[in-house]
Amino acid sequence: MDLGICSPDAIWTDFNALMSDHIYKKIELVGTSPNGIEDAVNNAISRAGKTIRNMSWFEVAEVRGGLENNKVAHWQVTVKVGFTLDG
Repeated sequence: MDLGICSPDAIWTDFNALMSDHIYKKIELVGTSPNGIEDAVNNAISRAGKTIRNMSWFEVAEVRGGLENNKVAHWQVTVKVGFTLDG
């Protein structure tokens, strides 16, 4: 019975084919939001998208928050964003 499960070798083969012949640069951004982590990430990526082309992935590197009166006042998220260099 086929459960639709791929072997690790098949996944890496597909990943390597997708990523072949690309050179990536990675930058670090810090986004903030009073509304949560996801909004902080989206704020960072949205702002970077105004000047950076070809962004294709991100990873969350660090999460911090600010407190006011013993309550979470805002979120600060450091993300690393990868983009392909123009060819």
